[in-house]
Amino acid sequence: MGKILENLNLVLLIGIVAAIALIMAPYYSPATLAIGVFQWLHVFFGVMWIGLLYYFNFVQIPTMPEIPAELKPGVSKHIAPKALFYFRWGAAFTVLTGLILAYLYGEEKSLLLNDPSNRLIGIGMWLALIMAFNVWFIIWPNQKKALGLVEADDAAKAKAARAAMLTSRINTLLSIPMLLAMTNFR
Repeated sequence: MGKILENLNLVLLIGIVAAIALIMAPYYSPATLAIGVFQWLHVFFGVMWIGLLYYFNFVQIPTMPEIPAELKPGVSKHIAPKALFYFRWGAAFTVLTGLILAYLYGEEKSLLLNDPSNRLIGIGMWLALIMAFNVWFIIWPNQKKALGLVEADDAAKAKAARAAMLTSRINTLLSIPMLLAMTNFR
């Protein structure tokens, strides 16, 4: 068992197979299977995205000033770029699976916010779209500068780090009502 747990890819594969088995067991039909798979994917990617958002805001950003200068490259050169990879793709796949799920449920018009019975999920969808936009078009471009992944002088790096942090805080703020809206719509 230890060898299996040492291999992250194998752990993920076994977890996916177990999840699909759970989806299929009680309700199998092509329609419920599709909804079940996309609902699970939506939650999986959402946990990845928001979990990393909270990691950055509650752990990494507040802790960085306490880390000795000689140890900071361990975070900025190794941990942060990898975490940002999963962060931005978690955002993209959360939105994609959420839109597919809205279509499968017949709630794609929820984005229009004109149906009171679906307004809350529509608000959650809009908040998620704003947050995903922030991830891809503000946070990530600025993090590339701040982490030295693209060329920038020290002043530009400091300015980019602040812009990324403030936008990440906006996403943290928006995530609270977004999570409420997305979990209370049925």
